[in-house]
Amino acid sequence: MFDVEKIRKDFPILSSRMNGKPLVFLDSAASSQKPQRVIDAFEDYYRCRNANIHRGAYRLSYEATDMYDKTRSRLARFIGASDPATVIFTRNTTESLNLVAQSWGMANLRAGDEIILTELEHHSNLVPWFMIAERTGAVIKYLPLTQDGRLALEQLEPLISKRTRLMSVAHMSNALGTIHDIAAIRQVTRAHGVLLCVDGAQGASHLPVKVEELGVDFYALSAHKMLGPTGVGALYGRRELLESMPPFLGGGDMILYVTRDGFVPAGLPEKFEAGTPNIAGVVAFHNAMDYLEQVGLETIHEHEQNLVKAAVNKLREIPGVLLYGTEEWDWRGGIVSFNIEGVHQHDVGSILDEEGIAVRAGHHCCEPFMRSRELSGTVRASFYLYNTMAEIDQLVLGIQRVKEVFKSVARR
Repeated sequence: MFDVEKIRKDFPILSSRMNGKPLVFLDSAASSQKPQRVIDAFEDYYRCRNANIHRGAYRLSYEATDMYDKTRSRLARFIGASDPATVIFTRNTTESLNLVAQSWGMANLRAGDEIILTELEHHSNLVPWFMIAERTGAVIKYLPLTQDGRLALEQLEPLISKRTRLMSVAHMSNALGTIHDIAAIRQVTRAHGVLLCVDGAQGASHLPVKVEELGVDFYALSAHKMLGPTGVGALYGRRELLESMPPFLGGGDMILYVTRDGFVPAGLPEKFEAGTPNIAGVVAFHNAMDYLEQVGLETIHEHEQNLVKAAVNKLREIPGVLLYGTEEWDWRGGIVSFNIEGVHQHDVGSILDEEGIAVRAGHHCCEPFMRSRELSGTVRASFYLYNTMAEIDQLVLGIQRVKEVFKSVARR
């Protein structure tokens, strides 16, 4: 049985206070908190096992290499990839998406080729494609959105032409929590020979992901949104694509050999992993995945949906609160995005901070969507496996406090 109070005891920071109040952490979409076992694994590596990998001819290096490589295999199982060599470690989702754009894009895109995006993408799934389009002459096209922030999938097939090469889309929106139907998208793109790249920064954190079952060509993720350390990301790619792509960075570990006249790159996955990686972070990430699978991604998703439904229903009852996002609950993850009439979102965030409530306020690196809705931004409360219904009540009280403060200001 899912026991959120028991889970909370595994996260040391959740017993702390912020501005003298018990911490209510509602910003996991930005970065999740870490259970003690992940913290311990990180510290244990530096205390007892610190050495560089794939290089040293001594026991510590062998142990570090073994732990690093086992995490790659663990991640492959976690996301449903049968070949660990198709999982490339990066620093974060952003670097993973840039790897695809710069390596695959530069090798395959020509002037007039088309890339399909959506306005709801995080900047990390927009800017790399803008950069590569400018360098290659490729054209950016956008799949329209419905009014409640879902993809207008019936318009995808008509949008595809003979020049369409790739679609890149988030699995789950970081701004609204919208879950996109990747399987349905893949069915359309595959029929037209269009590659599908998925920004899984939110998806892999909150949803069961099986990349080979989905049939995606690329899938990017970040450990720090999955209970793991910062500075660790990953890119899954189909082997034939990764093998055909040129290296993204040059230097140690990504070469087979070097001569005075050039070099020959190593095979997968080393080909895309130049330089010393975040070894301690990768090792600790193993423990984070163990924790998530122990609880169960399906269970976590169900818990988050219950929180979102409760939050939306309670916030809807507060006069002046404007809510954004779909109420088709099957397509909604653990995010509630809202504004309060007459109050800037940064002021809302500041007052909630005084109440010990941590939320995100701003455009959430999603400016094109915000501009399309004539919004300067929103307040975002995002939930994870350790959040409770009592914290939803605290959020409601915090919003009422915001309204009281600004009602008082308006009287002056």
